[in-house]
Amino acid sequence: MTWMVTGGAGYIGAHVVRALGEAGLDPIVLDDLSSGHHEFVPEGVPFVRGSILDGELLERTFGEHEVEGVIHVAGFKYAGVSVQRPLHTYAQNVTGTAVLLAAMSDAGVTRIVFSSSAAVYGTPDTDLVTEATPKSPESPYGESKLIGEWLLADQGRANGLAHTSLRYFNVVGSGSPEVYDTSPHNLFPLVFDALLDGRTPRINGDDYPTPDGTCVRDYIHVADLAVSHVAAARRLAAGEPIEPVYNLGSGDGVSVGEIMRTVAAVTGIGFAPEIAPRRPGDPARIVASGELAARDLDWAMRHSLTEMVQSAWQARRDA
Repeated sequence: MTWMVTGGAGYIGAHVVRALGEAGLDPIVLDDLSSGHHEFVPEGVPFVRGSILDGELLERTFGEHEVEGVIHVAGFKYAGVSVQRPLHTYAQNVTGTAVLLAAMSDAGVTRIVFSSSAAVYGTPDTDLVTEATPKSPESPYGESKLIGEWLLADQGRANGLAHTSLRYFNVVGSGSPEVYDTSPHNLFPLVFDALLDGRTPRINGDDYPTPDGTCVRDYIHVADLAVSHVAAARRLAAGEPIEPVYNLGSGDGVSVGEIMRTVAAVTGIGFAPEIAPRRPGDPARIVASGELAARDLDWAMRHSLTEMVQSAWQARRDA
């Protein structure tokens, strides 16, 4: 039996595909390549080019490959840009998820792991976010992810869909030299591209209510994230008890300023970052507890910040 990874040619999805293979599970990738890369898909893994908005393609693929479950990573993932493109964000993340769930129901596919986001919390009034922290998203992206969770829960009540949603924020690093973050909006590729082009990296806002004035986030290694996606899929396949949502968090977090200092140390390129205005939709601080995921999904922070930067820098430099 096979697990479909939607968005499996993207940065996160490609790592999930590799983790599935390493765990002895058979992945298949569905990706429209709007932001993914066919070369990120390992040799021998079936690849279907198409959109989660294409219900007929989804249902046909489920049948042809005897799909057992879905790890749903595909989506529009840029919080700041979603403020300017709300309808596009909802089409990709809400309508797309609804079409996917309908096709799963028609094909009798009853298990799904959903790639959600810590953006569902907005700016929480707590130093440490748990799964019970009130949800108050501050961008269309965060709203769309919360609605996605609701859709899964509703399908669970309606037809017994087995599901879980994994909430996380900044995913960095590289677990495979040939796979790296190519997003034009994420911090690491923006910083690396600037350094490789001889430009000075910049920070979006240094006047947040944080120790150094820059945003504080959970920065988690993509390979650690992939392990927990596979653990969730296995738990669903085995019919074991599982929570509807899990935070994949560091428990402490680091600031953008700390990231910049670590990048300078790892690359050997000294720089003082330029300060740009804040981005719309960016909360000052989100740091989450990963205790539940550690209990159930083999979640652990296995990489230091330096190791995250080193692996990401090597993969990007050698690309």
